[in-house]
Amino acid sequence: MQGVDSRYAWWRLAAAMTLSAFGAVGMWGVVVVFPALQVEFGASRAEVSFSYTTTMLGFGAGAILFGRMIDRRGAFATMVLATLLLSAGYAAAALAPDLWLFAAAQGLLIGFGSAAAFIPLVADTSHWFLKRRGLAMGICASGNYIGGAAWPMLTDILIQSHDWRTAYLTIAVICLVGMLPVCLMLRPRSPGHGTGAGAAAPHSARSLGLSPNGLQLWLGIAGVGCCVAMAMPQVHIVAYCVDLGYGTTRGVEMLAIMTLPAILSRVGSGWLADRVGGLPTLLLGSTAQAVSLFGYLVADGLVSLYVVSALFGLFQGGIIPSYGVIVREYFPPREAGGRMGIAICATIFGMALGGWMGGVLFDMTGSYRAAFINGIAWNALNGAIVWWLLMRQNRRLVFA
Repeated sequence: MQGVDSRYAWWRLAAAMTLSAFGAVGMWGVVVVFPALQVEFGASRAEVSFSYTTTMLGFGAGAILFGRMIDRRGAFATMVLATLLLSAGYAAAALAPDLWLFAAAQGLLIGFGSAAAFIPLVADTSHWFLKRRGLAMGICASGNYIGGAAWPMLTDILIQSHDWRTAYLTIAVICLVGMLPVCLMLRPRSPGHGTGAGAAAPHSARSLGLSPNGLQLWLGIAGVGCCVAMAMPQVHIVAYCVDLGYGTTRGVEMLAIMTLPAILSRVGSGWLADRVGGLPTLLLGSTAQAVSLFGYLVADGLVSLYVVSALFGLFQGGIIPSYGVIVREYFPPREAGGRMGIAICATIFGMALGGWMGGVLFDMTGSYRAAFINGIAWNALNGAIVWWLLMRQNRRLVFA
């Protein structure tokens, strides 16, 4: 009853998705408090954006370390530790006397702890499915966007009703009370590597003419490129709406609108990856994301921004899970958590870099136009690398 593709596997997937939705607050919550932080600490846009950068850096480090921990210790112990770190981080950030200690709490505790609720859980899920592995990984990853739709609105309501410090203390309690009971569903260890989902990967890095570490490097560079681009709307849409005179609430609504279509995109990309593979799915998502970024260059009306934000979420939602599928296709199952963690660490570094660059370019130019153009250029780098890998794969299949 607790084997691959079993009924328990689907119940476990539901628990993993729930934890992913709770843990998503670490990635999505901080952008809502940017205006409040600027007012309280008298900081610039670039300075408050740095707190998002530290969050993403902590998230990236946590993805690697918790990915390795989930390979060795299992999901239960990993998620209990991550829950305690996340709750402690929100409590510490709420009591921070200055912006720099706030940024430190965001990175060392919140970002680090929330990382376990994303790609390490996706890696653990991949061991429980064989026939619909890509779909299951996409469903698990969609929890991050379910949280991305809910947490900004809840955070904004708490800030409007009280203040950002009270909001952070409330989130600390919600995470602790909500996540710990769900962790109990993850007590059984993943199936052995020698059976079922632990069967050998269908490809190898050598099939692309690359060493395993070489493929990991190229995936990392591609991940930085796509996520510098991805960060621009996700990190700055709330502040952008405030600058245009639409207010914080409209920006939060657009952030939610980005995430809701992305849920469908993540599930759909998993379904597609089961049929065509991870690299083609990633290339499709990267190309579509670039198209949506061009939309932000011409849209500044309220309705047009809602439309472009929805398209952006729909187009980019499947990008990150595609890296997990690629790892399972080209690396041994026993390395899944660690390898996925490294790949996602690169994407998170891209998010951190993109969020910071957006703030700097705004401070330099007084608008976000240059930041959107910068994102499109980085997106082109991602597309070029993925196309190159795909061509190497197809060429070797032809001549095999």
